[in-house]
Amino acid sequence: MPAFTASAPGKIILFGEHAVVYGQPAIAVPIPSLQARAIISPDLAGPSGRIQLDAPDIGLTGLVEDLPKGHHLRAALDQVLGDLPVQNIPACQIRLSSTIPPSSGLGSGTAISTSLIRAFSAFLGQRLSDEQISAMVFEVEKIHHGTPSGIDNSVISFQKPVYFRQGDGIRFLNIPTPFSILVINSGNAGDTLRAVMELRQAWENDPEPYNRIFKQIGKISELARQHIENGKIVELGPLMDQNHQLLVDLGVSTPKLDKLVTAAREAGVLGAKLSGGGLGGHLIALVEDHPGSILEALINAGAASAFVFQVAANP
Repeated sequence: MPAFTASAPGKIILFGEHAVVYGQPAIAVPIPSLQARAIISPDLAGPSGRIQLDAPDIGLTGLVEDLPKGHHLRAALDQVLGDLPVQNIPACQIRLSSTIPPSSGLGSGTAISTSLIRAFSAFLGQRLSDEQISAMVFEVEKIHHGTPSGIDNSVISFQKPVYFRQGDGIRFLNIPTPFSILVINSGNAGDTLRAVMELRQAWENDPEPYNRIFKQIGKISELARQHIENGKIVELGPLMDQNHQLLVDLGVSTPKLDKLVTAAREAGVLGAKLSGGGLGGHLIALVEDHPGSILEALINAGAASAFVFQVAANP
């Protein structure tokens, strides 16, 4: 039996994080240069059903059966086993690796789950569709984020830019004109679960002001979709700025993120905002040219690192 390998990209949310959990649209794109990978090899000497896990990036080595039932890696494997008609599980060894920074808003946990589910199902002789994999990853996401929207598992499982609204299905984004995004590491780990839960509590206590903000963010996401699909890239900059301020109003930004957003604007980006759950993690900026001076300004302002990737045009 051969080894089976699967990978999945990181992602960023361009517009609409948090509001997407409350029925508003959001836009997300994959980051192909960041990848999580799962390699599953048969263990010919092992007893049936034994699954050995090696995940050095998170300091985890041992048997899957020894993980708590709520652990996201065990949950990902349980999703496959619960959905497929498998009687006997061949002994195997699973090695996980990732170049996606954890707790960053770049989809590390989702990409790991996606690559693991894709590789494990293939190892068991079942080639699942992107739709099936996305649905399984969504169930695992509930452990990570409590009330996930479904956007992370969608953009990562399908590996395509998406315009997403809960209940509407997946709409792939038409991108006639490529554009460049600067991804900036604030140097502080994000906390998506905390941000989601605290915002949920605040919304339950007083929904009206939060609903108004969510609707404003939704309008920004819809306008951004129109600009992207019409090739009006420069117009996305002010929308990023507006989206960030609304995320500040929701309470999911931090002084460090705000400082870096300001530094990016002063250095000449077209627009900037936090991306993902917030309370740390990464921010993004829309750039036109090679941002050498912008990178220097951000590092001087306290950013840990930054890189640029291009959102490619699609047919």
